[in-house]
Amino acid sequence: MAAVAIIIGYLLGSISFSILVTKKLKKIDIRDYGSGNAGATNTLRVLGKGPAIVVLLLDAAKGAFAVLLAKALGVGDWGIVLAGVAAILGHNWPVFFGFKGGKGVATTIGMLLALTPVPTLLAIVLTLLVIAATRYVSVGSLAFVTVIPIFMYIGKESTPYILGTLLVTVLGYIRHAENISRLLQGKERKLGKS
Repeated sequence: MAAVAIIIGYLLGSISFSILVTKKLKKIDIRDYGSGNAGATNTLRVLGKGPAIVVLLLDAAKGAFAVLLAKALGVGDWGIVLAGVAAILGHNWPVFFGFKGGKGVATTIGMLLALTPVPTLLAIVLTLLVIAATRYVSVGSLAFVTVIPIFMYIGKESTPYILGTLLVTVLGYIRHAENISRLLQGKERKLGKS
């Protein structure tokens, strides 16, 4: 059953809502505009707040649903974590959209909220404070994936959950490699800049 949950998690993650929403509203491919990223932040830059909020919630929902489905199927902690990670992988490299997707932050948040709400909510609060202080969504996203395994450890979550979030951290840094490079060069776009 764990394999089924993981496969379904990946397929759910592969539904790229930013691509679907922008095609529906503007008849464009979001990956051809702004940062080229298929996610909520680029949707905000290209289409504005309303569509960005819809994309954020739907992307988070697919991460949460992957975890909740795995739990409903009665798989163990590793299967639950890997189903959530599979949803993130699907978002980042979607089979339905040529393996060119987003950075997985919203899907990660949804997955972790369904996995362990309290550490995740604490990490979200910290993330919002970092974004408010720096105006860099990428810095907030990196802060989120950095602190979540620490919060999991402090909260004495299961070993699979802690190790799973370390994997999420690695994925987060891989997907934000270009952002990190731009930050170091002083070229990263701040929130609110087109």
